[in-house]
This record gives sequence, structure tokens and C-alpha cells, in this order.
Amino acid sequence: MNFIIRVAEERDMSQVLQRIQDLAVYEKEPDAVKIDERTLKQYGTGENPLFTCFVAEDDGDILGIALVYFRFSTWVGKSLHLEDLIVAQEHRGRGVGQALYNQVMRYGLEQNVSRVEWVVLDWNTDAIKFYQRNGATILTDWHLAQINEASLKEYVAQLDSN
Repeated sequence: MNFIIRVAEERDMSQVLQRIQDLAVYEKEPDAVKIDERTLKQYGTGENPLFTCFVAEDDGDILGIALVYFRFSTWVGKSLHLEDLIVAQEHRGRGVGQALYNQVMRYGLEQNVSRVEWVVLDWNTDAIKFYQRNGATILTDWHLAQINEASLKEYVAQLDSN
């Protein structure tokens, strides 16, 4: 299979969204995606995009994506967060994921980051093995913490009522 890795453009965002929705289905949360194509265009293109998205493309078909953005660590400085590495089910096992992963690592090095980081679900053993084969350390003593939009609004409302 011939494909190229390149930075996503505005015209790609419909297919980028489809890959994101594919991931949500794979991760057993088909209704979790709340963004739309417009949101991806708004925040992923233009003069100051919030993220960079690499795509694996074959003749106009987006086979997979890797979406990254910069973070800052108080311990090591500039870092790159890999939000998602997604390959369409029918294109897995053909080197697409490896090519995207390699591009992310090259980009991190080019951007002079101290580390590249991401999260992986504990039941996704194929992904864990892939990452470990490719130099990653899986940290098991850290827990991901989040507060969703509804909880955030409720929390701030409580702050404001005091």
C-alpha cells in the first residue's frame, strides 16, 4: 500500500472527524464525540492552531491520523502530547500506525521537546505492546484526572455562590 504522511489541511477535517468517531466506537464510547468538522477546522487550522494533525493519506483517503499539541511540564519543560493515534480498522497491520507514530516522534524532536506523552486504555493490550516495542514506558502508578463540562459548571457555580 502506498500512502503519504502529511499535515492535515482544512479539506481533510471531515475524514479526520470520521477517524475520531471510529476510535470512539473502538473504545466502546460511540456517543462520546461532541465536536464537529467546524470545530476541527476552527482549532486545527489557521494562523495559531491549537493542535497539529498528521494524516496518512492514500489517493485522497485518510487511512489514519495522529493528533498532537504542546504542553509544558514543570519538571522537564516543553513536551508534546499525542491525543490520538487512529488507523481505520481496514488499514491496520499495514504500517500506517507505525508511520504516524514515527512522524510524531520526528516532529517532537524537531520541535525540541523534552518528552512525548499520551494515555492508553489498560485493556488495549495491542496498543500497549506497540508502544512498548517502540520505546515507550507505560506508567502504571499515575491516574488520569478529569472534570467534565457539566461538573466544571457546577463546581464554579458553587464557588461563585459562596
